[in-house]
Amino acid sequence: MKYYSTNKKAPLTGLQEAVVRGLAPDKGLYMPERIKCFPDDFFRRLPNMTFLEISYAVADAFFGEDIEPEILKSIVYETLDFDMPVVSVNRSIFSLELFHGPTLAFKDVGARFMARMLGYFIQKEGLKQVNVLVATSGDTGSAVANGFLGVEGIHVYVLYPKGKVSPIQECQFTTLGRNITAIEIDGTFDDCQALVKAAFMDEELTQQFQLTSANSINVARFLPQAFYYFYAYSQLAVSGKADHLVVCVPSGNFGNITAGLFAKKMGLPVKRFIAANNKNDVFLEYLRTGKYLPRPSVQTVANAMDVGDPSNFARILDLYQNDYNAICADISGFRYLDEDILAAIGSCYESTGYLLDPHGACGYLALKEGLGENETGLFLETAHPAKFKETVEKAINVRNIAVPDKLKAFMQGRKQSVECSKSFGALKSLLLR
Repeated sequence: MKYYSTNKKAPLTGLQEAVVRGLAPDKGLYMPERIKCFPDDFFRRLPNMTFLEISYAVADAFFGEDIEPEILKSIVYETLDFDMPVVSVNRSIFSLELFHGPTLAFKDVGARFMARMLGYFIQKEGLKQVNVLVATSGDTGSAVANGFLGVEGIHVYVLYPKGKVSPIQECQFTTLGRNITAIEIDGTFDDCQALVKAAFMDEELTQQFQLTSANSINVARFLPQAFYYFYAYSQLAVSGKADHLVVCVPSGNFGNITAGLFAKKMGLPVKRFIAANNKNDVFLEYLRTGKYLPRPSVQTVANAMDVGDPSNFARILDLYQNDYNAICADISGFRYLDEDILAAIGSCYESTGYLLDPHGACGYLALKEGLGENETGLFLETAHPAKFKETVEKAINVRNIAVPDKLKAFMQGRKQSVECSKSFGALKSLLLR
């Protein structure tokens, strides 16, 4: 399979180079040259397949031309050693719980898959050292850091905005040490993301370091997220709830919903998608006006969605060949402010007993508002509510919600981070040291 840049100014390349480079030379994002569509029989068989069997079939459609079957299968099976259950919230709305992995967030899937794939390429080609730069607004940093922890030949630099991730999220990537360096940027997530992109374009850095990114700009990070859309459909099909399926994705950098759109292009019977936004709603404004106007992000209680210039918007445009009407036919959007999110966490817990995290709350609200008659709604619960302990406790008026042992273990570590301004010169000097 060949990969091209969304900017269409870089030469076609293979999977290995696309993964190792992360960003194309023309600053575009890599896209697979073809999207394989599954036959109808595959979807009839889905309810009888396991999560691992489903995921390997999807991974083979993406990567099977470039990686030996036994290697690819081992990457998938090592990545997915945890479940992702669909849970009923009410009669027509279901939650896809993506927080049962090592760092209790959906990004465990893409981060663990990419770590194993990159490790395979490093070993295969005898590369000495690959440096992973990743910007995070919360869960990406912890998933990537833990996914790559101890992987030989890889050093990870996590850039995060000072004071703008939850204390528990911060513990998950600043206490690890070893081959993980946490860099605390005096700015926003957008500043962190801009610094990562600037590093890839700097000749001196790229000559001295083998750089790649583990953000969703990397094809090995975002494509594997398609796995759980297929698995969710199979779980709903078993209970006869898969018809007229509407999937709502809490959206920040738009890698997650882009993976879902790929699944739909592969034939997955999803009727439509809803992008749930917080106050950072540049995509919703695009849906309303046809104009994409990125702006600085603002801080909210749903911090992983605090993105003012989502990278993967370029992939959505490319996937739909810049057809605004086609995009609007498949995706609608809603926006929720902090007070809406807190109220939703409280009311959902009171009426159903189901505890939402702030991001899942946006998805739940959008389905309550946007679900049609006879439609089944599925929202992505992207992180464990305990990762946002203070916010959730305030919303449900409970002093001490239970914190899983996995999170408690992270909280016992000692913070190790390096402070840095948001200027590229400061980051470059730090890296060169």
